[in-house]
Amino acid sequence: MCNKMRYLRRIVPAAGLLFMLGACSGDHSDHTGHEGHDHEPHDHQPAQADDHDDEGLIVLTPHQLEKLVVEADTVRPGEFSETLKVSGEISAMPGSEGAVAARQGGIVRLSPGISAGMSVSAGRSIATVSARGMSGGDPNESARVAYQAAKRELDRLTPLHKEGIVSTRDYNAALQRVEETRVAMGGAASGASTSATAPVSGVITSIDVVDGQFVDAGQTIATISSNNALTLRADLPESSASRLAGITGARFRPAYSDEVIDVIASGGKMISSRSVSSATGGYIPVYFTLPKGKGEVINGTYCEVYLLGSTRQGVLSVAESAVSEQQGKYFVYVEKATGHYEKRPVAIGQTDGRRREIISGLQPGELVVSKGMTFVRLAETSGAVPEGHSHSH
Repeated sequence: MCNKMRYLRRIVPAAGLLFMLGACSGDHSDHTGHEGHDHEPHDHQPAQADDHDDEGLIVLTPHQLEKLVVEADTVRPGEFSETLKVSGEISAMPGSEGAVAARQGGIVRLSPGISAGMSVSAGRSIATVSARGMSGGDPNESARVAYQAAKRELDRLTPLHKEGIVSTRDYNAALQRVEETRVAMGGAASGASTSATAPVSGVITSIDVVDGQFVDAGQTIATISSNNALTLRADLPESSASRLAGITGARFRPAYSDEVIDVIASGGKMISSRSVSSATGGYIPVYFTLPKGKGEVINGTYCEVYLLGSTRQGVLSVAESAVSEQQGKYFVYVEKATGHYEKRPVAIGQTDGRRREIISGLQPGELVVSKGMTFVRLAETSGAVPEGHSHSH
């Protein structure tokens, strides 16, 4: 086996192997082939010291590096925030959402052009609800009948009250009933249809009925969000209540995204403190506001939250994307030279959602793959070394 092949211990991509195989054949310029060549017996001497540098390394060719985009960052001590990972939820700020409700029971008809996702202004008609044509459903007719019945009862009691047969209390009750039904009839006199309007300006986030459906009075027809602001609720376990006073900020990652968003950096702020927080179901809710215009945040979604506390100086950390977990152990890939990587076991500490503390395994100044780590890991395990390439002398 030639010098450069005898120390090839790692499985490397086929393109890298072809390059190295070409270099191997060049070591014997007088060889014209592996069959029938005639040369003096020779011994393969141990590889030079610089050859040992490649032993155990994962190699990517320049062409592969260009296509795969692998980048490395220098490890340096720096500031690191104490963090506590909890669960949380994004919700609308109180008052920033409104329900379009039916003012009476009847058949609902959506206004032309109304659909989820469209912007509306406060007071715009979203739908009409009509009881006309329904058995007992015309509010105008029902109010008129009720008024007439109350008026007849009052007319019956009036002469009896004058003769002292009916008490003043009963007479006044009949009089009040007439006035109530008169007001109800006046309110329904405008017609059997009522309009359901938008209570706030914003975007229709849901249509909760089907056109032509029967609805009861007070039933929600649509929901409108003003999108003025969203709230992040972080659920702090009661067992960690002592850390509440030291919380200075938060980062969160929505369930549908890989992006970690910093609340304070994006213009939000913490809006609850130890004095106003109370435990519910074993958790203490901690609230943060998110500013208007955070289009990547969707109302009603769950997320991972990293509550930030005090900071430490001189902490070695790497990007979360640089850490690989394999069978319960953690590794990083250290760049020893361009295209040459060493798999290095590390002991990890806390995470702030973006960076991971490294307790041991790395030294300041080393280069660690932070982008494209998956490609390096695949190169480590793919492409078996071709069989049949050996020098037997």
